[in-house]
Amino acid sequence: MDMKILQDIGLSEGETKVYLALLRLGATKTGALAANAGVSSSKVYKILDRLSKKGLAGHVVVGRVKFYNAMEPQRVLQYLDDREKVMKEKRVLVESLIPQLEMERKLSGQKTEATVYDGFKGITNLFSNILDELKKGDTYYVLGAAYGPKIGSRPFYHKHHTRRAQKGIKVKMLANEDIKGKLEKPTYANSEIRYLPQYLMSKMIIVFYRQTAIIVLWTEDPKAFLIESKEAVEGFKKYFDTFWGIAAT
Repeated sequence: MDMKILQDIGLSEGETKVYLALLRLGATKTGALAANAGVSSSKVYKILDRLSKKGLAGHVVVGRVKFYNAMEPQRVLQYLDDREKVMKEKRVLVESLIPQLEMERKLSGQKTEATVYDGFKGITNLFSNILDELKKGDTYYVLGAAYGPKIGSRPFYHKHHTRRAQKGIKVKMLANEDIKGKLEKPTYANSEIRYLPQYLMSKMIIVFYRQTAIIVLWTEDPKAFLIESKEAVEGFKKYFDTFWGIAAT
């Protein structure tokens, strides 16, 4: 059994081990439970308390002795439903807080002009920001489009361009020659694409729009640089227009 699935929905490693041990053992005392789950006796009580609060464990008292048992496996789905409900409620609260946080940032008088983002999730969040900030009919530009060696980049771009096309956002793209005919299908929707010749190909991708530029390195340890600068965007646009004139269709 892949225990990571239960951990992905919010159970800790210890909670997962104890819950599975309860399913295997049935009604049991803490000593046998701790041994079967591979957790210390000192921790098993705290774990059982957390599982009980999540609706996944219970107990009965027989002759002044507590016997613990797992709740029905269907309760895992109920726990997940309850967790999703709480997250939706928290999202509403956070959304109401965003304007206040933005105001605090403006009042500070400071503006970050360049920020480094590490990892796949950080980079994909930047691309999500593009679609959140632009409106139907707006255009963003890509210089040096490629997928790189990072596993997961193709499925991500597939979803990204599907959402982009649905929102009516345009993209004007200069892709590397070696991916000609190999782009994810949604990329072609509502887009203009040309291909950079071999001598201009690079592993560096530059995405820009309005006053924002993103430089992405799709390496095994991906990184991105977010630059908020009108001058930088104007400079990248000049490079883009020059390369657009010599790129192949």
